Amino acid sequence: MREKELTLRTDELDQMERLYRNNLINSISGFKSANLLGSVDENGRANLAIFSSVTHFGSNPPLLGFVVRPPVVPRHTYENLKSTGYFTINHVHRDHIIRAHQTSAKYDQSVDEFEQCGFVKEMSDLHPVPYVRRAPIKIGLSFEEEYPVKANGTILVLGKIIELKALPSVIKEDGFVDLAEAGSVTINGLDSYLLPEKLARFTYARPPQNLERTL
Repeated sequence: MREKELTLRTDELDQMERLYRNNLINSISGFKSANLLGSVDENGRANLAIFSSVTHFGSNPPLLGFVVRPPVVPRHTYENLKSTGYFTINHVHRDHIIRAHQTSAKYDQSVDEFEQCGFVKEMSDLHPVPYVRRAPIKIGLSFEEEYPVKANGTILVLGKIIELKALPSVIKEDGFVDLAEAGSVTINGLDSYLLPEKLARFTYARPPQNLERTL
């Protein structure tokens, strides 16, 4: 017998215990990217923090964005990238999940999370912000724009890709980046880390052409 589907409406969501509601809404959108965002302040002090909101905003120019929670308390990543104009996005590898999750702790501005959480810095000659050495995919970005979200006080930050680093074997002939092969993990909710399973790739969809499976 099939399990009966649960229906929850706005008034029921509003009355839920805060932590339960946070877990529910953070999980319901689907699997999310797992990235460590690197930044430095105007004095060169490094910061590293886990984010699950990084997403693609365009390929030409190459833009990625992420969401900053309401700045009612210090948001070091946001403050740093506004100060220096640069930040890095580093995919979380399967071997790094414990250390990566630890960066979500509320460290003081003076604490270097790279050192505190056991990550090694890798510098670039294009910008002042370190990458996470041995991250499967490393991306350097310049700050481009920000958009305040009036509904909840969050901030959408857009950055332009100025540098990419990855093993040649994970970038395929057509430019496809095989994240499963790279060992990049994904996040379910706030604290669950998973490895994706590659099911298929398909040809570009055009009506009325039948799709062909390429993998």
